[in-house]
Amino acid sequence: MSAISDPIADMLTRIRNGLTARHPRVDMPSSKLRVELARILKEEGYIANYKVAEEAKKRVLKVFLRYGPDGVSVISTLDRVSKPGRRVYVGAHEIPRVMGGLGINILTTPRGLMTGKSARKAGVGGELLCNVS
Repeated sequence: MSAISDPIADMLTRIRNGLTARHPRVDMPSSKLRVELARILKEEGYIANYKVAEEAKKRVLKVFLRYGPDGVSVISTLDRVSKPGRRVYVGAHEIPRVMGGLGINILTTPRGLMTGKSARKAGVGGELLCNVS
């Protein structure tokens, strides 16, 4: 098994694939950044829940996916913005709105991982990780 060059893109892809296949949850190796990303997705209502479990001496992040009453996924798009080959940094006043404010973007800031809305409010910029809607 080779090392993953972009763990965030890997996480987003696993969630997208899980939603497409209508899985109730997706599992992935855990890291502080992935757990923080899952926390924000849960707070914003895009996933049902998440939990970190210990399996065979490895920490595994279990993300429980969320679907509407008609079985349609709550997440319609999940896009990686900043990539290892091309980092995207924005100032507090340059944070774009996703779908006219209907979606969220997630940034890494000096104050930790936060949504574009809370980063704008706190007056901090950072690296634009992904857009969710």
